[in-house]
Amino acid sequence: MTHLNTLAIFNNASTAVLKQDEEFLRLEGRGDYSQDLCVCGEEAPIYRCQDCYGPELFCHLCVVRIHERQPLHKIKRWDGISFHDITLKSMGIRLQLGHTSHSCCDNPLPAFSDDFIIIDYNGIYEVGLDFCGCASAQPHIIQLLRVRLFPATTVDPKTAATFRALEYFQMLSFESKASAYEFYKTAARLTDNTGIHVPKDRYEAMLRMMREWRFIKQMQRAGQGHHPKGIAATEPGACAVLCPACPHAGKNLPDGWDSAPSEIRSRFLYALFLGIDANFRLARRNVSSDIVDPGLNQGYAFFVEEQAYKSFIGSQERAVQEMSSCSSHDAVNLADTRVSRGLAATGAGTVDCARHNFKRPCSVGDLQKGERCVMVCFLVIVTNSTIMRSSADVSVLNISYDIACQWSKHIWTRMSTFPHQYHIQHHEKSITFLVPKFHLPAHVAKCQTSFSFNFIKGVGRTDGEAPERGWADINPIATSTREMGPGSRRDTLDDHFNDWNWKKICAMGSIFHRKYNFALIEVQERVDDLNDFEASLATDELAKWRKDVEEWEANRSRPNPFEGRATTTMTQAAVRLALSTAEATEIERGNNMSLHDDISPSVLISSGLELEDQQRRLEFDAKVAGQHATDAQKGKLIQRVNALRRRIDTWARVQLLYMPGVSHLRSPDDIATEAKVHNINLFLPSSLPHRVLCDDHLLKHEWELREAQAYDTLNDLRTVLNLRYHLYKYKDTFIRGQRANTRANGIINNAEHRIDALSLKYTTSRGALLKLASRLGKNDDWERSLKPLDKQKDAVPLKHDDGQTVGQQSISWIWKTSGSNSNELGLQDSLRVEWCKARARAHRWEEEVQLLREEMRRVIAFLDWHAGWWDMQGIQCAFGSLQAREGALAYARRQANLRRKMAVHFKSMDTSRRET
Repeated sequence: MTHLNTLAIFNNASTAVLKQDEEFLRLEGRGDYSQDLCVCGEEAPIYRCQDCYGPELFCHLCVVRIHERQPLHKIKRWDGISFHDITLKSMGIRLQLGHTSHSCCDNPLPAFSDDFIIIDYNGIYEVGLDFCGCASAQPHIIQLLRVRLFPATTVDPKTAATFRALEYFQMLSFESKASAYEFYKTAARLTDNTGIHVPKDRYEAMLRMMREWRFIKQMQRAGQGHHPKGIAATEPGACAVLCPACPHAGKNLPDGWDSAPSEIRSRFLYALFLGIDANFRLARRNVSSDIVDPGLNQGYAFFVEEQAYKSFIGSQERAVQEMSSCSSHDAVNLADTRVSRGLAATGAGTVDCARHNFKRPCSVGDLQKGERCVMVCFLVIVTNSTIMRSSADVSVLNISYDIACQWSKHIWTRMSTFPHQYHIQHHEKSITFLVPKFHLPAHVAKCQTSFSFNFIKGVGRTDGEAPERGWADINPIATSTREMGPGSRRDTLDDHFNDWNWKKICAMGSIFHRKYNFALIEVQERVDDLNDFEASLATDELAKWRKDVEEWEANRSRPNPFEGRATTTMTQAAVRLALSTAEATEIERGNNMSLHDDISPSVLISSGLELEDQQRRLEFDAKVAGQHATDAQKGKLIQRVNALRRRIDTWARVQLLYMPGVSHLRSPDDIATEAKVHNINLFLPSSLPHRVLCDDHLLKHEWELREAQAYDTLNDLRTVLNLRYHLYKYKDTFIRGQRANTRANGIINNAEHRIDALSLKYTTSRGALLKLASRLGKNDDWERSLKPLDKQKDAVPLKHDDGQTVGQQSISWIWKTSGSNSNELGLQDSLRVEWCKARARAHRWEEEVQLLREEMRRVIAFLDWHAGWWDMQGIQCAFGSLQAREGALAYARRQANLRRKMAVHFKSMDTSRRET
């Protein structure tokens, strides 16, 4: 695009903006309506309504006539020069309650002090409002409700909010997490943005109305308004929106499901997946109390009933939190020490549907001093409303928790100390404990194979991270709920959790459609990979491996096939010990080859490798410090350089006793005169030219130590790669703000530097092995395990390849190297473990396809059942008037029809899936 074209576009845009600005200014005047008489021919048209269609002007009489039933419109009056605001109340318009349109009241009663405020979504209005004082008049609050105005008080109300304002704010808070304060201030500024005529403060009234609105709408949507015994008969969890894809006996499970074969191959289709987690962002400050601010919900939705919960927690105060025997899980080790000063609750714990990301009924509770096991137990298996009791007919439970390895250890022992009503018959259920996929790599190796969703049979491609997704949605509201009283906070969060569940239901059709199509592609690829793998394996070995893994799947107390079984684990420490033991044996036999009182041949080589490693570290640290290092950094580096030079000099003198040929390669002054200490050549046996003789014992010692060093380095590299991956994920998920991001980036950079250093160390070790192999006549078997390392291609975590997961990707060779020596046993063991993983990948995707089919069927069945349930609610309750009965029946019928329409919509998507 040329300069002239750009200039022309700019000029055209400027002209368009000027024309628009001209039209904006035109609207500030009367425009085309500057005539002397109104359309009625009575008076001059000097009034304009900002909310009616068009900029037409009317006279006083016409405005009053038009707005008799529109008291919340904004009117402006033309004074001959400009428009200014005027209220409909000042123009004589009054809103008469208790009568139909155009009918008069014989005894109108003005609101208290004739001072009535209505809060709408676009402003705060002072209106003239008259209640009906006739003999047959309804109470004032009923008169307000019948014109869709929600009163702030039950006695002499002076404030109300329109239904549309409350509904608008409720939806706004769901989507944007805006607070009531922000909404109220917006309405106030839309009323007056100058500070001259500020509307009377009704913020406290707004809070009260919104809270009551949330509760009433919750009860209405749960069908409690149709219950013959009313709200008082509400059962725990009855107001929670249920997950239609989870198994619900009598609602969406097929006939005879409970008599299915006992093999888990069929039973897993009817399993219930639960995910447990805690969120410390949902803390609450120690303000107000349950006496001052009681909750309207008494365990009716997601939060457990508060009194029973606190009573139980109080009875378990002396229970000691067992320390973690796995990785240092803060959730376990710091549960009794987490900072709680100034907090009434340090966070919230939850039990979610782990397959479909739904909040479960009666499964949320406040945490006290962190994530203690007894609190989590209460949320999962203890209260009368908890998941296991509400799912008593479901016999297969898969429970995911980021510290399941610790929490599950003594769960039944802990439960035996609880009151009897909090027990479950766990022996009658098949319960599997797992760790979510994102959290699993932070556990020790034993946990990574025993609690993995990737390896456990019957879980499909579930990842167990459902609670984290729910927290991501609710966390933005934490700043508001943090300052609330206990009851207000629970009621608000219950409402948000219900909306989260409802949005999930609305999107289920498209979500299942997408997941199923993706699963069909993945299952074919994974099965093909498995078949290709098995085609290259010996039939007898494959049969034995298959038997082992099937026995473990049936009984996980048997040896875990996903763990390496090679017994000759090679580490530098183990090799040093073996060499020292061999030298001790030689001394006992009188075959001492040591030429130095303190340093044996193996110690010489081992010390040389340590010096070589220190050289690499020093070189790397010097590069990191760079040219702009501080004086303190330079001083420390110089001290390290001098200390290392002295150690190398001492070691080199002893080296000459065992390797006299080095004297021809290094002069006595080389160590002292070399400017860069990391460039000093140590002349270890692997780096000697072939013309220089070297004792075979030294060559063998270095071979064994180098081989162990390579395996050790690979193990360290794998650890740091996983660490870096989780640092990135943690940063993306939790870190906010410049300071926190800077610190996080610093930690990630340190991990990157460590990966570079380990990659170089491994490459050096392997290069030495190549040279030693030629001098010792070694075959190339060792190269099957210790392959060349391409840092960009091979030094990658288990989860990589543009977001592909363990179940999708091809794994780098560094994750297939077991760390044992390169004999046939070690290679076969590595092949066995990799085959088990390939088989697990294929089977998990096959299970995922079956689970998705069953879940899609269950969703439609649940919607059909729910439609029938609403049909019954319409005729269940007897109301005091025909109008109330008609409204109740209409509401129930509307809800039933909505479920049927959703079921038809989901069926159509399922039909299109089958056709494609």
